[in-house]
Amino acid sequence: MIAFLVFEGAFGVDCYADMPPTKPGKLVVISGPSGVGKSTVVRGVLAECGGRVKLSVSATTRPPRPGEQDGVDYHFLSDAEFRRRREAGDFLECVEVFGRGHWYGTLWDEVRSSLAAGKWVILEIDVDGAADVLRQFSGAVTIFIRPESLAELERRLRSRRTESEEAVQRRLAVARHELQLAERYEYQVENVTVPAAVQSICDILRNRGLSDD
Repeated sequence: MIAFLVFEGAFGVDCYADMPPTKPGKLVVISGPSGVGKSTVVRGVLAECGGRVKLSVSATTRPPRPGEQDGVDYHFLSDAEFRRRREAGDFLECVEVFGRGHWYGTLWDEVRSSLAAGKWVILEIDVDGAADVLRQFSGAVTIFIRPESLAELERRLRSRRTESEEAVQRRLAVARHELQLAERYEYQVENVTVPAAVQSICDILRNRGLSDD
């Protein structure tokens, strides 16, 4: 069963400079622990919710994985370039993930241009990045994707067979921390099946004003 829970929050009215007076864009923050299936669900939302929804492509210092394309999967930056852009204030939010020295961040340029075009911009980011975004965009829609259980999340992580036991345990520890902060989000969607999770998120966005035209 897929369910989403609504939490009342003190979110303000969105107001973006230089945007059209009708059908303004909106930020959508989607978070969830590693292994919960965020990327798969987000791809489904992009396909299901219509052309007004756009994923912000994050920047990272980690090397590309096989098949990944620069500017499509991530903006792959060197450590020096990421640091330069961070110091120049080019990031809406950025964070070092899992303490491995790899940085991830959301570039302002990715967000501003899409909001100005009336897009609903999805940021697929962690709980710390979400807190940074909400300090600047209090009207963002916030959605947390939950696993059925921590045991199911561990099963998914181990089924990848791409990480050491130490890495799996580190991800589980981070997941426990993130799940404790899930109530900060307006909505929580349990990912039992991808189609149902996608439908729940699209319903949330449409209830918040998203239209397909």
